[in-house]
Amino acid sequence: MPPWLTSALDYLPRWLELQVAETQLPGCALAVAHRGRLVLERAFGVADLETRAALTPKHRFRIASHSKSFTAAGIMRLVEAHTVRLDAPVGTYVTGLHDRVAATTLRQLLSHGAGVHRDGRDSGHWDLRRPFLDAAELRADLETPPTLDADKRFKYSNHAFGLLGFVIESVAGTAYATWIRREVIERAGLSHTRPDTPVSARTPMSNGYTARMPFGRRPVGRDLATHALAPATGFVSTAGDLVRFFSQLDPRSDSKLLSVTSRRAMTRAHRDVPGVPPGRQYGLGLIRGSLGRTAWFGHSGGFPGYLTRTCVLPSLDVAFSVLTNAIDGPAQQWADGAIDILATFARHGAPKGSARRWTGRWWNTWGTCDLVPVGNRVLVARPSLTTPFYGATELTVRGDVGRISQADGFGTFGESARLVRDKRGRATALWLGGGQFDAHADDLPKRLARSNGRA
Repeated sequence: MPPWLTSALDYLPRWLELQVAETQLPGCALAVAHRGRLVLERAFGVADLETRAALTPKHRFRIASHSKSFTAAGIMRLVEAHTVRLDAPVGTYVTGLHDRVAATTLRQLLSHGAGVHRDGRDSGHWDLRRPFLDAAELRADLETPPTLDADKRFKYSNHAFGLLGFVIESVAGTAYATWIRREVIERAGLSHTRPDTPVSARTPMSNGYTARMPFGRRPVGRDLATHALAPATGFVSTAGDLVRFFSQLDPRSDSKLLSVTSRRAMTRAHRDVPGVPPGRQYGLGLIRGSLGRTAWFGHSGGFPGYLTRTCVLPSLDVAFSVLTNAIDGPAQQWADGAIDILATFARHGAPKGSARRWTGRWWNTWGTCDLVPVGNRVLVARPSLTTPFYGATELTVRGDVGRISQADGFGTFGESARLVRDKRGRATALWLGGGQFDAHADDLPKRLARSNGRA
């Protein structure tokens, strides 16, 4: 593992732990893999708000639309076996469809270009008004015409991936769950993943929760079976299993799960995604994007009680997964923060020289800052931000003194920086220009009390 990544993995969980605390989220799980090898697993908060049971890396989450990537990998395995063709009409494999649905190809379904309904005529399963659709109900929806002509534009569709599940069942001659477990989950070496609930009573499963507003957190049934929509949204997994799986979809991986040709087909852009951050694209069962100069692919997931995201950063040989157990969990924003942190350390390198002495979390009345040494400089990160290094002040240091060598126009550019240490050599105060920060948050109420007393 490169030294920069070791340093990044020291800071990343410290930043995320503060984010979880400040958002008052029930819990969050984090995993990071380097070249397919798991190098970090952490969990923060609780799996159950009533019992206050601590969340662990082994707790399972509903990972929702991550399921589409597993289904897409399954279809590509069938392509490699010459059992199906990507450009064949889906009606070749599944009967009883509306003529226009039957004419759409597997490639169009995988890339959300088939124009098929997103969730059908009644999507009440998403807000717990009804159960998820069974096979007969999904087939009834697929007997109706698509809403758009194929290839008109990107149109996300859970029904499209439910239909791909029917393709797998038709050509494999067995249930989707049985086949995908054997041909994808087990071949990928995943031990904590299954295509739907319920899970065993012995399996640790995190509760999912509603948003805090307007009525406060409420638990959501974690055993909601998704039936015929499992290929689109049913999967249950851990952050650790997700980074192992998605790492194997990188065309540069030495994984034997899929051929390099199949992985390239999945990860290249097939359609632009309108109405979202510029540059967002979709491959075959995978989302693509970039933050700054760092490109990524992966998927997100939204399920009643859970928001999740997994990203592979090919240029850094890193994959990470952020799973939250609340529907307002900022998984996407935290994924951006993780990319920000990883890319910053990759660009500047591990700390060296005097910069290594400048570390820790610092507090004053205005909030929190982190001293983060990278290379031969020190960044003043703002851990309350979802991208903590955005516009970060930089320090050039020697020993315990330094200079603010980069800051925005409203900052203290060019002024001094220094650490104050006690007799035991512990840093107790940080001065940036004329502003002082304390090493311990409990110093704040004491100082405020003294200030109020003088007033």
